[in-house]
Amino acid sequence: MSGHAAQAEPPGTERTPRVVAARKLLRRTGRDRAGRFLVEGAQAVREALRHARVHELFVTDAAADRHPDLVAAARDAGARVVPVTDRAAASLSDTVTPQGLVAVCDLLDVAVAAALGERPALVAVCAGIADPGNAGTVIRVADAAGADAVLLAGDTVDPHNGKAVRASTGSVFHLPLARDRDAAAVLDACRGAGLTLVAADARGELDLHEPAARPVLAAPVAWIFGGEAHGVQADLAARADHRVRVPIHGRAESLNLATAAAVCLYASAAARRWSGEA
Repeated sequence: MSGHAAQAEPPGTERTPRVVAARKLLRRTGRDRAGRFLVEGAQAVREALRHARVHELFVTDAAADRHPDLVAAARDAGARVVPVTDRAAASLSDTVTPQGLVAVCDLLDVAVAAALGERPALVAVCAGIADPGNAGTVIRVADAAGADAVLLAGDTVDPHNGKAVRASTGSVFHLPLARDRDAAAVLDACRGAGLTLVAADARGELDLHEPAARPVLAAPVAWIFGGEAHGVQADLAARADHRVRVPIHGRAESLNLATAAAVCLYASAAARRWSGEA
């Protein structure tokens, strides 16, 4: 499908009703009201077409020429392909360099119980993460480490935020996501699913590299990751079965949240393989 074919109808502008309606999805309130979110860029759109329900694809003439396969795939999936001007595409983007390719998809999150499934072995709980880039990176790491789900609890940022979606590099489409404002209820659900609750805590009593940590991590575990500034809230850390610290062997003051999450989730993945559980 060439760009010229995609322009069978005049390109929409930033004032076209469909573009105006889609622009509301840049805000969390608009996404939650509509039950939809925006996915920008070729890689993310490709993953959305594979794993999610895509309703519309806004595409500039240049982007249609660059990605005729995605335009064709969107049509095959039953999505409405809407040619738009560069300015209209930019109005749907929260990036510095818009790619001219924006899809409208159904929200991805499910109920906590559905995300946990029958017998989860490794779950990441984001409890109070404020930065969408960090949330998206934790989702990406959880996907890479083989986690069964990511639960976003309390005042954690929306995983459908554009920056979070980009930081996940498609992983938001690969594993179940659930959101619940009641963080304590999320932890209760994890425990009810047979998961040991482990809080990542810089002052935790258990060192991630101590031999005593290995049997804990080889069991089905829900890792709890807190906010960027203060970590896991004290009341949530108190609910955990263990509070585990990542040791700092050099002179760095600390690890950032996403890096610590990667170390912790991969430690669980490794412990399960060593024990023969995975």
